[in-house]
Amino acid sequence: MATIRASCAECGDVELTTRDVRVRVCTHDNRGTYSFRCPRCRMVGVKPAEPRTIELLVASGVEMSTWDLPAELREPRQGAPITHDDLLDFHQTLYDDEAFLQALTGILTLGES
Repeated sequence: MATIRASCAECGDVELTTRDVRVRVCTHDNRGTYSFRCPRCRMVGVKPAEPRTIELLVASGVEMSTWDLPAELREPRQGAPITHDDLLDFHQTLYDDEAFLQALTGILTLGES
């Protein structure tokens, strides 16, 4: 089994085995990361990985998984961005039963159109 060196933010350089490391690659843009749990402090470390690093890790026996960007990122955006004030207003609406019911009624009415 191969020995892999990585750098923990707390402990510095640590030695790992292929079972201690995981590689994740985004299918949308091929960006990758590797992650590991430090054998000393048990903190999880996640580091960006260049394609060559990913190839070396996988070739040495590290498990690789892929993931997709959420579909919502490809949806068209409309309107102005949400502000902090919008979030505060929304939060207050959630705790105001009358305002919440009004908002909910408005949404349900839109769905009937």
